[in-house]
Amino acid sequence: MTESRTLPTSSEVPTSAQRLPSLTGLRWFAAFVVFGFHVHTGDMAADPGLRRVLEVLFASGSVGVPFFFILSGMVLTWSSRQGDRPSAFLRRRVARVVPNHVVTWLVVLVMLAVVGRAAAPGPSVTGLFLFQAWVPDEAYYFGGNTPAWSLSCEMAFYAAFPLLLRLGRRIPGNRLWLVALGLLGGIWLVPLVSQVLSPDLAYWFVWVFPVTRALEFALGMTVALLIREGRWRGPGVLMSSVLVLAAYATVPLVWERWGWVAWMAGPFALLVAAAATSDLRGTRSILRAPALVWLGEVSFAFYLVHQPLIGLVERVSGHEAPTPHAVAAMLGALALAVGVAWALYRFVERPMARRLSARKRADAA
Repeated sequence: MTESRTLPTSSEVPTSAQRLPSLTGLRWFAAFVVFGFHVHTGDMAADPGLRRVLEVLFASGSVGVPFFFILSGMVLTWSSRQGDRPSAFLRRRVARVVPNHVVTWLVVLVMLAVVGRAAAPGPSVTGLFLFQAWVPDEAYYFGGNTPAWSLSCEMAFYAAFPLLLRLGRRIPGNRLWLVALGLLGGIWLVPLVSQVLSPDLAYWFVWVFPVTRALEFALGMTVALLIREGRWRGPGVLMSSVLVLAAYATVPLVWERWGWVAWMAGPFALLVAAAATSDLRGTRSILRAPALVWLGEVSFAFYLVHQPLIGLVERVSGHEAPTPHAVAAMLGALALAVGVAWALYRFVERPMARRLSARKRADAA
């Protein structure tokens, strides 16, 4: 069913609605399928039946990353305010991302050294400073704590955001849909352009390169501008969820390079917009359930720690274990990742946010 009623703009709704808790809940699902993807690509299970189940459920799980990029553009644009200085914005984003990353990165480097797989100096330093996604070499962009490559893209998005937002606000409201369709078309075009590259370079160009991945971020920004202008028209949460699930199930059926990003980008944009408009209207939604919102709040830390912890559990429990043992190891890895993510959120992420708020108040005084 298409949502057609006029929506309030971000300046017309209370702060609690501006937070869009349904989007926080959705973050957990995206982080969870990425977790499942890395369990699937691991070596915990010996039983072909269990491995097949993991393949069916999570072979497409890496698409959680495009969701994060679209969501990031949407949330940052929706929460933006006129007059916010670029330096203040960047300081908030650095405080939100970098402390968790640095702690996780250094711990992972120690873990790798302990097991005799020490990372080379080049990837170690490049990744620490979140430049790894700019280097078209897998030893760099997937070196150290592999999930951090997407933070390298996010930092590039943050650097460009003040300019992109200024440009976006100049677009007439009646042309925002054309911009959104153009960005979606660009996302579909990227894999076609990659055909002139070698397979390794094409993978980097489509999946890792911050410039091409910025199209998803800009699509999320445009969706937010459409909502703020009261011009969004799209399916509701239920229909958007059905489209996302259908696209997710059919990723293995499409051309691989389209399956990496393009196939899911449109459905993800619809779902993000539907969840946001649901929050603005105060519609009841399971996505705002307290437990799901809490999981969404720790999902960033969960995303950072999940892959090294999967590797740790696999190393302790053994490779290709019998089914009961393997399932227990997978559930243990999930519980461990959630627990460590909570600790990182509680003792690193939130304290840094409080310090930033205190500094901001002091600067204002």
